[in-house]
Amino acid sequence: MNVEKPGLEVCLSPALLHLYDTRGAIVVIIDVFRATSTITAALHNGAKCVIPVASVSECIAIGESISNSITAGERDGKIAEGLQHGNSPLEFPADFINGKTLVLTTTNGTRLLHMVKDASEIVIGSFLNLDVLCGYLLLQHKKVILGCASWKDRFNLEDTLFAGAVINQLQHAFEINCDSARAAKHLYVSSGGSNFIEFLKDSSHYRRLSAFGLEYDMAYCVTPNLHPVVPFLKGREIITA
Repeated sequence: MNVEKPGLEVCLSPALLHLYDTRGAIVVIIDVFRATSTITAALHNGAKCVIPVASVSECIAIGESISNSITAGERDGKIAEGLQHGNSPLEFPADFINGKTLVLTTTNGTRLLHMVKDASEIVIGSFLNLDVLCGYLLLQHKKVILGCASWKDRFNLEDTLFAGAVINQLQHAFEINCDSARAAKHLYVSSGGSNFIEFLKDSSHYRRLSAFGLEYDMAYCVTPNLHPVVPFLKGREIITA
């Protein structure tokens, strides 16, 4: 007996999210450079939880109300004024972040997360947790929407490349009738499936962050499977199982 496959779609920008039916779906938030990479690294390194917020003022207020917390985030790639740390996964090693609450606000990723409504679950995706995320999605047997945070609603290469990497692993188990998903897969195939940083060096976001000396950050963010956890949103907190 054939078992019906769940659907898999790719939303290339938050501006397109209203076109997708997220009810009952697992929505994967993708912001490779750098929010979802930072969340994944911080939680794998022992953070108690991550609280994603939309504004800098809210980030500061929540940080002041929670003991043993850290405020972090960026606007336009730079540390936002009033916050203690930026949006780099390398800023939160285990000997620093273990047991602490990270309150995080970013230009794109945390914004998209708050836009998703009525999903069965919201999880965090990055190259840093690629394989374990794919394994988790495979086990759930639910519709999946890969949501790219993009850059201020404009398409970007790195988030779509990651979506293609997920599709490359899961295409046998999902029904894919979505041209955005097909395009993401073609992008991944074009990259050669490795050395992602070389493939992305001509991207707008790589050039933008390179101006701030963040090349090593970005190379770290596209290294697969350094932090094998599946972060998910529970209430206002992102935690791991």
